[in-house]
Amino acid sequence: MRTKTILSLTLIVALSFCIHRALAAVAAEGGKSLITKDLSGWKVRDSNNTNTWKIVADVKLDANDAKKLVATGDAAGDSPVLFRSPVEHGTDLYTEQAFGDCELHVEFVVPKSSNSGVYLMGRYEVQVLDSFGRPDDKLTQGDVGAIYSAAKPSTNASKAPGEWQAFDIVFQAPRLQDGKKTQNAKFISVKLNGKEIQNNVEAKGPTGGQLFNEEGPTGPLLLQGDHGIVAFRNIRITEKKTVAQR
Repeated sequence: MRTKTILSLTLIVALSFCIHRALAAVAAEGGKSLITKDLSGWKVRDSNNTNTWKIVADVKLDANDAKKLVATGDAAGDSPVLFRSPVEHGTDLYTEQAFGDCELHVEFVVPKSSNSGVYLMGRYEVQVLDSFGRPDDKLTQGDVGAIYSAAKPSTNASKAPGEWQAFDIVFQAPRLQDGKKTQNAKFISVKLNGKEIQNNVEAKGPTGGQLFNEEGPTGPLLLQGDHGIVAFRNIRITEKKTVAQR
């Protein structure tokens, strides 16, 4: 009986793992891909700084400096990587297209001690940081997966520097009536590497470093590039029908 129980538990764990992998694959394949091989569809925040972001084939940790990433080839294939190169003064990158209610899948990698962010609607930041190994009781609103200035992650699901990680975000835009906000923006769910770390978190306003101070029904996706080195790939967004707003 004990052997059968152990075998059953083993099968359940294996099945759970397979389901997680399958769901991650579906998220990665669904929605509209935003990374192009020539950066079309994107704008830099500082028009005088056009050297921050590059399209490459892949990145890895610098063998001589764990605080850096290095490109491993030119852009090729169907999965280009968006690389915030190690320039002294970087700038943010944002989409020309605006989005409201949506589901977002984005994969990222950071070197040791690096810092970046993903902004929904150019206003509401999900923090990107090297938080590897930090205990849950030490997490803050500055750690990876935090809604900056609104909520720390419930648990630390981060991987080591140099490893690709993934956010899966379900986001609801603020609601407005006659130009006045009637409901805050809300992160319905944020998952990091398949584990939910935020649930029904409201953002009372822009979270800092935003592209726009005023709130609205839509806005671009913004990637923070004025802090540290980071790379992104497989950015896919699925727009949801939004209640009519005026």
